[in-house]
Amino acid sequence: MSSFFLAPAFTAGLLLSLSLIVAIGPQNAHVLRMGLRGQHVGLTVAVSIASDVALIALGVLGLSQLGGLPRWVQAVMVCGGVVFLLLYGWKAWGRFRAGSAAHQAVGEPVVTMSRQQAVGAALAVAWLNPHALVETLVLIGTASLAWGTPGNTVFGLGAASGSVLWFVGLGLSALFLGQRLQSPALWRALDGLVALMMWGTAGMLAYGLL
Repeated sequence: MSSFFLAPAFTAGLLLSLSLIVAIGPQNAHVLRMGLRGQHVGLTVAVSIASDVALIALGVLGLSQLGGLPRWVQAVMVCGGVVFLLLYGWKAWGRFRAGSAAHQAVGEPVVTMSRQQAVGAALAVAWLNPHALVETLVLIGTASLAWGTPGNTVFGLGAASGSVLWFVGLGLSALFLGQRLQSPALWRALDGLVALMMWGTAGMLAYGLL
């Protein structure tokens, strides 16, 4: 079993997954906000992991077997990702500009979500985010082709493990910090950072189309 986790394909999948997911994207920002607010953290992390694993499996075992997506489909997905990231960044920037009036202490969240709303929000940022779809279906799925069969499956398991490690760590870290930080200024700084990251990622995606 230990040799399986040390297999080159598994390690390559793990590192690629972590390198793609580490940037503060919509999904990470959502998990971070839920963790800092202390709202349905475990549920949000579980849905995020399940969604990522499903998308990785679809990319590795499904679309990758077809040789990847057509270039025009990739272009459409990238364009959709750019629009999604610009809008998400604009929403975060609006909260940043509003200042303390738009932020409350972590113990007094602006909106309290039900379990159903938390699941819906986590699913939305996972499945309606073209940027995430490009990463899992196109990048990870296509990269798995280099390992053949059954190496591609091991590669996919490594990528899925990276997702599990990241979201569990992010959720626990945000929950830990949320219990100790009550400053509205922190929320404003987070929103400003998220907006800049979203716009920067959108710019890089758009540049890749040129």
